[in-house]
Amino acid sequence: MKETLGKALRLALLATLAGGAVLAQSPPPAPDPAKTQPQSEQTQAGQQKPIEQKDTVNPKNSKEDVEAIGNRSVGKGINLYSLEREIALGKGLAQEVERSSKLIDDPVVTEYVNRVGQNLVRNSDARVPFTIKVIDSDEVNAFALPGGFFYVNSGLILRAQEESELAGVMAHEISHVTARHGTKNATKGELMQMATIPLMLLGPVGWAGYGLYEGLNIAIPLTYLKFNRDSEREADFLGLQYMYKAGYDPNAYVTFFERIQADEKRRPGTIPRVFSTHPPTPERIENAQKEIARILPARPEYIVTTSEFDSVKGRLRNIMFARKVQDNAPGKPTLRTRTEQTDKQKGAGNDPNSDDDRPTLKRRPDSPLTN
Repeated sequence: MKETLGKALRLALLATLAGGAVLAQSPPPAPDPAKTQPQSEQTQAGQQKPIEQKDTVNPKNSKEDVEAIGNRSVGKGINLYSLEREIALGKGLAQEVERSSKLIDDPVVTEYVNRVGQNLVRNSDARVPFTIKVIDSDEVNAFALPGGFFYVNSGLILRAQEESELAGVMAHEISHVTARHGTKNATKGELMQMATIPLMLLGPVGWAGYGLYEGLNIAIPLTYLKFNRDSEREADFLGLQYMYKAGYDPNAYVTFFERIQADEKRRPGTIPRVFSTHPPTPERIENAQKEIARILPARPEYIVTTSEFDSVKGRLRNIMFARKVQDNAPGKPTLRTRTEQTDKQKGAGNDPNSDDDRPTLKRRPDSPLTN
């Protein structure tokens, strides 16, 4: 009994440490107030002008040194998943995604999106290979599963105005994988599960402890794509560095989220669901602007957009339009609920002949029964 109690206490201590590791994360330190832009430089549309970067910067540690990307200790921390186990986990989740989603199979679109993504991966702290695919969906969204299985919705590509905006969102999602946020969350959940063992063994009501264990077990799969604010800040922090390292203008990341925020103010409810759990708050936008000014040295030129992006976007728009036309084609079978049919019959006075779509039987003129 003493050995069991000792093990349970050690597991509870590990859970406490895991929780502390999440809470201990913090955003990058704020810059000197004298270096930030005055409010007078804000445009009338509510968006700020591009942040003025310094020619040279002096990062305080390796995590802020963009020249050390790929050789930094990103993703360290309490994690029960090896990289091999993380890849296997992501592969299983990816199979579920592809069973329930329709993928864009156009070779021009998929090759372009994959090339943009792989360029960002090469300029990141990634320790796993990435598989990048495009989902046929109007929703503005992108998500990366543990192990580097990355999906970009067609709606995100069509919503972006420049290639750098698309690259910024993709870099943010790649950062969740490089920082291993999904498996860190899963690790925390598993440690919390193990910490409930003392409740079942020593608690006054054993079934109550078992119920808590089962409740935690159900919630764990939800942790792979839902991250807390510290994780989102870190993904912003790393994503800006990755897109900068790949040659893109980091200000495009800020302007994309500012535009989405402005759309929400003009037409409430237009923010895509992906941003409902971690919306582009003014705090995150401000932190991103400070980071650009503080640790990203100015460059004479950036990649803003390309003619290929415009070409692929136009091609994708035609693909999506053709799909919608095909889905709405006349004569295509449709499904109606029993309620819809009942309501239609009531409106017609329960006359079955009033349904234009209802099949009818007619005898042929040469049928012997007609004589």
